[in-house]
Amino acid sequence: MNGSIDAVYQRAGFGAAVPRGERPAIVVVDLTNGFTDPAEPTGADLSEVVAATAELIEAARPAGVPVVFTTIAYTAAEADGDAVRWLAKAPGMRALREGSRAVAVDDRLPVEPGDHLITKKGASAFFGTGLAALLAGLRVDTVLVCGATTSGCVRATCVDAVQSGFSVLVPRQCVGDRARGPHEANLFDIQAKYGDVVELSDALDHVRVPAGVAR
Repeated sequence: MNGSIDAVYQRAGFGAAVPRGERPAIVVVDLTNGFTDPAEPTGADLSEVVAATAELIEAARPAGVPVVFTTIAYTAAEADGDAVRWLAKAPGMRALREGSRAVAVDDRLPVEPGDHLITKKGASAFFGTGLAALLAGLRVDTVLVCGATTSGCVRATCVDAVQSGFSVLVPRQCVGDRARGPHEANLFDIQAKYGDVVELSDALDHVRVPAGVAR
């Protein structure tokens, strides 16, 4: 963004750093085959995003950081009917059917039995799900949001995360979109209003525990 836009946002008081807690969780939004495989109707090549997210998860394992994966999955009745309003606007999403390969988490991600899976019907990982209660039960105070797409489900999840009382960090390398313009615009918006957009190296430092320190 140019200097004049930055000045307007600064004058409005946007862009302050979020407080970082001591109990982070990683929320991986919709890095399923339907979004990471360009052969799928709703997919794009997000190989770099998947690799960066896998690196973050692996770094967080020794510290016992909770990992939550999300998927969008519709029953046949939902996919074929009119009950889900979003599908009227984005009919390509009707391919995300329960039990299909499209809704499975990308197998390049290091999913473990102790990880959590949230199935959702809309953009935000919080809307209509038990995610907020799950994170509260785990005593999480900071959410690192990864996944796809930056302009859709990632942004919606960030908005609802901060509205649910969590600090939000978005590792830049761990989110992606189908086009560069929406991706960058929404990173700008998240940084201004909802969370801190950080480098992967910063996120890795946050989820790691220094030797001798218990989390």
